[in-house]
Amino acid sequence: MAESKFVVGIDLGTSHTVVASVPLAGAAADIALLPIAQRSTASETVAQPLLPSVRYQAVPGELGDAWQQPWPAQGATPEAPAVIGRWARDLGTAVPSRLVASAKSWLSHQGVDRSAAILPWGAGDDVAKVSPLAASASYLAHVKAAWDKAHPAAPLQEQTVVLTVPASFDEGARALTLEAAQLAGLPSVHLLEEPKAAFHDWLVLQGDALAAQLADSRLVLVVDVGGGTTDLTLIRVEAAADGALPTLTRTAVGEHLMLGGDNMDLALAHQLEPQFAAEGQRLPAGRFAQLVQRCRIAKEQLLAANAPEQMAVTLLGGGSKLLAQSRTATLTRAQVQAWVMEGFLPNAQPSDVPSKRQGALRGFGLPYPADAAITRHLAQFLAQHAGSGNAQDLPDTVLLNGGVFHAHAIVERLTQQLSAWRGQPVRVLHNPHPDWAVARGAAAYGLARFQPEFEREQAQKQASQAQAASSAAVAKPRMLQIGGGSARSYWLLLPGKKAAAPQGICLLPRGTEEGVRIVLSGRRFALKLGQAVRFHLLANSSSSAPAQAGQMAELQGEGWVELPPLATVLPAPPGQDKAQIEVQLQASMTEVGTLEVRCVAVEDASQSWLLPFSVRGEAAAAGDAPDEAAAAQAQLANAKRVQAIDLIEQIFGNQAQSVDAKQVRQLRQSLERLLGPRESWGLGLLRALFDALLARAKRRRRTPEHERAWLNLAGWCLRPGVGEQLDAWRLEQVWALYPQGLGYGKEAANWTEWWVFWRRVAAGLNEAQQMELLEDVAGHMQKAVQQTTRSGGKSSHGSYDDMLRLFAAMEAVPWQYRQEMGQWMLQRLKRPDETVQTWWAIGRLAARQSLAANAHLVMPPTAAQEFLSAAMAQDWRRNETAMFAAVQMARMTGDRARDVSDAVREQVLEKMRSSGAPERWLAMVEQVVAMDAEDQKRSLGDSLPPGLVLL
Repeated sequence: MAESKFVVGIDLGTSHTVVASVPLAGAAADIALLPIAQRSTASETVAQPLLPSVRYQAVPGELGDAWQQPWPAQGATPEAPAVIGRWARDLGTAVPSRLVASAKSWLSHQGVDRSAAILPWGAGDDVAKVSPLAASASYLAHVKAAWDKAHPAAPLQEQTVVLTVPASFDEGARALTLEAAQLAGLPSVHLLEEPKAAFHDWLVLQGDALAAQLADSRLVLVVDVGGGTTDLTLIRVEAAADGALPTLTRTAVGEHLMLGGDNMDLALAHQLEPQFAAEGQRLPAGRFAQLVQRCRIAKEQLLAANAPEQMAVTLLGGGSKLLAQSRTATLTRAQVQAWVMEGFLPNAQPSDVPSKRQGALRGFGLPYPADAAITRHLAQFLAQHAGSGNAQDLPDTVLLNGGVFHAHAIVERLTQQLSAWRGQPVRVLHNPHPDWAVARGAAAYGLARFQPEFEREQAQKQASQAQAASSAAVAKPRMLQIGGGSARSYWLLLPGKKAAAPQGICLLPRGTEEGVRIVLSGRRFALKLGQAVRFHLLANSSSSAPAQAGQMAELQGEGWVELPPLATVLPAPPGQDKAQIEVQLQASMTEVGTLEVRCVAVEDASQSWLLPFSVRGEAAAAGDAPDEAAAAQAQLANAKRVQAIDLIEQIFGNQAQSVDAKQVRQLRQSLERLLGPRESWGLGLLRALFDALLARAKRRRRTPEHERAWLNLAGWCLRPGVGEQLDAWRLEQVWALYPQGLGYGKEAANWTEWWVFWRRVAAGLNEAQQMELLEDVAGHMQKAVQQTTRSGGKSSHGSYDDMLRLFAAMEAVPWQYRQEMGQWMLQRLKRPDETVQTWWAIGRLAARQSLAANAHLVMPPTAAQEFLSAAMAQDWRRNETAMFAAVQMARMTGDRARDVSDAVREQVLEKMRSSGAPERWLAMVEQVVAMDAEDQKRSLGDSLPPGLVLL
């Protein structure tokens, strides 16, 4: 506060970025929007409140020197010029393959590396790409430059900045948002949920009439539909006596829904596509992206006030036939309203739930929800958080925010739906400016939260007038804030002996406000360092018996929900592998709904470890304590697990046991007799067995049999290298064994187990590790080929087929390397002794859907075509493996940047039908479907642990 003069609210939106500010010494009435300077044409710069959140990656020389005005985009160079804002949007309408759009949606997409240069998605190698993180940072950097230009005496990095995020953003997306702000030169920002910000704006607009405006409201629903997300929030209103301001408490936020204006543009493009494409065909990715941009422009105009009855949507041709191949379709206002209503706001029942069948709204690599119907998502949200079975408990008031609500028809449909569910009209709070309410509300929130602190500091500076300043600060009317803090109490499950019900300790009582730190000073815990630890957390929303911090109780009765456990490895002191230290626990609820638990060393308070829990995700169903049968079953499973680890100890224990080679070889069979077939071992059991093997890894080299048994069993228990919270740490420990190599390198069978082990865990290795492994196996494969060619016998370097399968599992390496590997394999296929495993490997290398790697690493369709053509040349009735390879290469993902053309897909389908392909394989090529367990096993080369699903 010492340097701040303003509170600055920034709405970093999917479609637009908006900035509002207010002096810290001012009032809510002083909130003003920042005109953001930006290029509108090659020769004109304008300053407008809305900065389109898009970035155009130009060809060198395309923009002249204009890209440097009003200032260069962050990361832009003469070799890779770029422009942000209005001009970028207009340029991208004509050349969509160079437009970076929806960076905010990509920032929350866990299926890609969000710090990798992958945008524009699907663009060719001639386009300079940026990461979602860098694109978001460049928008904030542009805002910072605009602010600093307008306020040279108050640079933005010294102001109190409130940056908004969707209420449903997970911990990773929020952390990346903060990182983007740091990259933009804003090291300290406060995060605020967007629906909460929108409601703050409505509150300050009411002025002195606020209490009267909320007098008849009990529960407010905030529906915020932006360009890329739909956010749902419930706020409870408790009236105060004598006309005083009511108490506002946020009680619930919805799950992350990647639904917004972008999806509506996509839906309109899908409707118009048949008028631009040949019969039965789809447009190429580039032209379809252009159609989506044209539909966005038409939608905005046809849904605006005083809209025309219809608009022409024109799609230009390409190259020298730019005009000759241009086509035009007519889009009417009635069509837009009908298609948007039918697709996104269909009439629903209060008991409806979203469909899990993937709809058609796919096309640009983003994981849109399977069901685009906002009304069904809303019904499910209200049933979970406001559905007691009584319609009167549903929201009586609604605030709508986001650009789509400029359309009166959409507002009317949504309010009619809510009124029908409730059985009486729902009141709609007037939102005069949905485009910038979030930015204004962020500034209002910051003023309400930070102005008292600012005034205290000012009072301290003016010591001679301290009393007067203090009196003025107290007398000044305060703005209403939205409280709520924690909607539940949070409990840490305590390990211990089996009791009638599990024991827990309360970390955070229900209702604890944001920023309040709870110290469990009366309790001490032993914290293990340098090894894997797991913390189990439970929550209870019941208010009948409020808990106190530090209270211990039995976790039984109604209302308990089990949250995902936090698993981590906390660093040990320097020079020690492991340690145990006595700590106290501190807990607090952050502004965006994350429970933070800090372990502080009792002997040295400067030593502490932060354990962030994400507590807003949907948890397991609540219920009573486990019944006796379930408890007995769990006890039996635990006893078998202990016996299994004892068997591992006999073979790999500290003291050499009197076991012969046969007992070592039969370790797996012994475990299966105890635990059942290994395909049935669940993820928890697998990782427990692996941890036992890892702890005994030093004894794996006692004999060649020990080494083979360890590699075979450890690889099976860690497969596929991802899927459990601690797998990243486990792979770090395993990779440390890689330089040590084999202890019995002259044994061909040990080499085979070595290659199988690394194939099984390859999905958990990063690009650099896979590249190192790839170079190693390539050398051994070449020697194996030469050896078998000379002698006609087996190789001393292990199984050629297993090395080949390991090659194909390297999904994290750049696709160009996999293309080169595939071309080498095609040459090998000309040999009569080459095995069908080569076709399996080619199918993996050129697959449209990776099993575990990021989607941007998939080989482009044009590069995969030569492998698909080679597979098509095979007789599929005699070579089923080649057919399955073609299925993987032609499989439909719904992402036009990855899918092969419709014409090629039809050729594949025709050959599959004539070859008697299974129906499930046909379905994978015809439509977007999940791969079943049998085919996933066939594709991966191993079964997955029960219940584990890869990408």
